[in-house]
Amino acid sequence: MKTTLDIHDALLIEAKTLAAQQRLSLTRLIEEGLRMRLGAAQGPGTKPRRAMPVCKPKGANPGKLNPDLTGLSSREMLDALDQGLSDVA
Repeated sequence: MKTTLDIHDALLIEAKTLAAQQRLSLTRLIEEGLRMRLGAAQGPGTKPRRAMPVCKPKGANPGKLNPDLTGLSSREMLDALDQGLSDVA
């Protein structure tokens, strides 16, 4: 979803600098900040840990790459994690 934000110039410059240093897009940095803030609002310990969806868990073919993620970029894998794709592994 696209949206328009009014951000103070100094804050935007600082955010762009940090994003560049961490090799993130400004969008990704803002999304991470929102997730952190929303998670903190829910209280500590309320966010369940999720397994990385790169490999299948124990069971059939343990340690094999998840076929749903074959050929995805790192960004797509992180997005899949955010969307809970690890549940299909």
